[in-house]
Amino acid sequence: MKDRIQYYISEDEEFSGTDFNGRKVDGDYVYIRNGVGTRILYSVIARPIAFLYSKLVLRQKTVGRKKLKGFRNTGIYVYGNHTQRTGDPFMPNSFLFPKRVYFVVHPDNISIPVLGKYTPALGALPLPGDMKAYRNFLSALDTRTGEGGAVVIYPEAHIWPYYTKIRDFPDTSFGYPCRGNTPVFCFTNTYKKSRLFGKPRVVTYIDGPFYPDTELPLKKRTKDLRDRVYDAMCARAALSDCEYIKYIKKEG
Repeated sequence: MKDRIQYYISEDEEFSGTDFNGRKVDGDYVYIRNGVGTRILYSVIARPIAFLYSKLVLRQKTVGRKKLKGFRNTGIYVYGNHTQRTGDPFMPNSFLFPKRVYFVVHPDNISIPVLGKYTPALGALPLPGDMKAYRNFLSALDTRTGEGGAVVIYPEAHIWPYYTKIRDFPDTSFGYPCRGNTPVFCFTNTYKKSRLFGKPRVVTYIDGPFYPDTELPLKKRTKDLRDRVYDAMCARAALSDCEYIKYIKKEG
């Protein structure tokens, strides 16, 4: 069990095992990539691999997928808990099918050796590093949701593998759907005991839609949306029935 105990000081720590000190995303970065090669890489290679990994490796099951019915051609924002190194960029491609899925990611993700150059084609939208890039980033979000895509955001920011609670997260990213009154969903990956395997299986609960309260001023609207999503995720996280990795806060 010793190898499955993780000590932490604060919830801002990263346990993904990677630290690339990625490139800064400036105004020259190209967010929108629609070439034939990009479409083939995503549809023919990446998405089938994502489905197989989710179902065969993580043994992932989705509860509440019917809540997405009626939003097939509507752009949405989707928020989830960040608890899988490989699964987090894979699983949404499975349970959000047939939507094209995009991910708001840290710039480190486009700096990963070899694979980094392919992540933009797979839907990565790296956070901007200057004002010009920020304008391009917002434009890309509007374009992808305008096309009916799903923009996935992990507001906890840091990966804590197999963590069974919801860490506190800021409301910053909830300003994106508030800009255009875009529907919001959330998913919560929970962990359930397995009789046949050492690792637990993943059961994903989908909740929503949540809409920004347009009667509130923008700042309060953003916080209200964040709080409703956070509460829904906390309620679902309580359904985990095992703790594969135990996280213990260091004292002092």
